[in-house]
Amino acid sequence: MTLYIIISVIVIIAVTGFLFVKLSPEFGGSHSESDKARYAESGHYEENTFQNLIETKMDMDFKNMMKTIYEFISGEPNRSPKNPLPMIERSSREIDGYNGPARLMWYGHSAFLFQMDGKSFLLDPMFGQVAAPHPWLGSNRYNRILPIEIDSLPKIDGVFISHDHYDHLDYGSIKKLLNKTDHFYLPLGVGVHFREWGVEKSRITEFNWWDEGIISDDILIAFAPTRHFSGRGLSDRNATMWGSWIIRGKDAKLYFSGDSGYGPHFKAIGKKYGPFDFALMECGQYNEKWAAIHMMPEETAQASADVKAEKMMPIHWGAFTLSLHDWNDPVKRVIPAAEILGIPVIVPKMGEFVSIESPSTAFEDWWKSII
Repeated sequence: MTLYIIISVIVIIAVTGFLFVKLSPEFGGSHSESDKARYAESGHYEENTFQNLIETKMDMDFKNMMKTIYEFISGEPNRSPKNPLPMIERSSREIDGYNGPARLMWYGHSAFLFQMDGKSFLLDPMFGQVAAPHPWLGSNRYNRILPIEIDSLPKIDGVFISHDHYDHLDYGSIKKLLNKTDHFYLPLGVGVHFREWGVEKSRITEFNWWDEGIISDDILIAFAPTRHFSGRGLSDRNATMWGSWIIRGKDAKLYFSGDSGYGPHFKAIGKKYGPFDFALMECGQYNEKWAAIHMMPEETAQASADVKAEKMMPIHWGAFTLSLHDWNDPVKRVIPAAEILGIPVIVPKMGEFVSIESPSTAFEDWWKSII
């Protein structure tokens, strides 16, 4: 009888998991044969998967895997702050109709509101509470509220997505943004998720690496390589592309790195599009075991120099615990590394407006007093 109960529980769990993966909208859409044929024309797609520009191994041997699982389960006291992080709440009237110098507002992690030349954009708008397909599968966001909630946002001219991982592309956030966003700018292949979620093809533009586009004749956008991977389910690793964004307006130029391990692509981006007034550079959720796909802070500083950033901001931290380092380790390490290279580092509070052209470097060291 005991064996029967154990087997029954295992079967129920397996069937429930299978149905969840198959039926939950969180996992997005499926790629047709015509989609795959289109991806193959990109020059970066082989055997039904997108490829990095250089060899990027992500495999971990059994010993390291077991050690990593233990480290995640055991936890360290400083991996997450014990209190919410400082944040400035904003109202819609502070954002709606803005037509001043280019500026940013950080939501934590890699999510931003970016306003330039009278346009309002969102970068990787992950506004959910858990970076996972179900609340049981991840830890909560450090702050329970956002600087401004989606319902209070004015019309959004465009949403930029770097890749389809859950901490960058959130189904619930996109569904709430559907009726107030004009257009979605996506890596090649990510459009299948948006079409599955009810976005018309006419509102989606997919980009291959080095593709460019024009918004309202004033703003140039381009999609550039990173060294990473993609996937939302158990069997779709690298089924969609990943990358970074260049946004160049009349008076300012921004680089948004997405997620990436260090590599020669940063110098190529700097040579083609640099210098940048401001660079948002991945600096968080790293570990030596997966340094090929997430930079260590010292590499982030070097990558900022490679893209020819006049100033940089470390991103991919400050909202979720997805790795083993202290929650504020990224900023504590990247600042001295960038100083050696002569690159000012900007670290605003969430909700604080940051000018792109002339950001103040006299920021408050707010992360030092949080426990």
